[in-house]
Amino acid sequence: MCFGRTETSCSHSQTPWNLHLVGLMGNHISISRNQLKTMEQKRKSDRRNKCGRPKKGAADKLKYRITVKMATSDYYTLKGKARSAGISAGEFLRRCMRDGQVKERLTPEHTGYVRQLCGMANNLNQLAHKANAAGFITVRMECRILVARIEELLNLILL
Repeated sequence: MCFGRTETSCSHSQTPWNLHLVGLMGNHISISRNQLKTMEQKRKSDRRNKCGRPKKGAADKLKYRITVKMATSDYYTLKGKARSAGISAGEFLRRCMRDGQVKERLTPEHTGYVRQLCGMANNLNQLAHKANAAGFITVRMECRILVARIEELLNLILL
């Protein structure tokens, strides 16, 4: 007997795949096993994920692995710096990559300018040697020309 009714909640004609329920108002309801499972899963999923840490976004997930070979001294330097910072070695490298700077290589044009500066430095040393031997008045004009060329090259490099 269920709520004053003579019928039970499960009818005798129940098959293993269907469940026949009698509601409070006397309505007969037929639910398949799959529908019952779906309802149960929905009820569980409504309860789940309401507490705890929110899921990380795709940008925050760490899903790529890079292997780095380094010398023993570099490895222990890395471990020491990470330990003194209070973070893992991986986090230390990630922060170095984000915040650190790596200077780019010189372009072939800049390399040529540096070679020219080295040649001018050699000429300047020769003029200084000549000035010490013969006197400063004899090399004064050559020194002014060389200084003007050096300033011109430095302006090209810095721009």
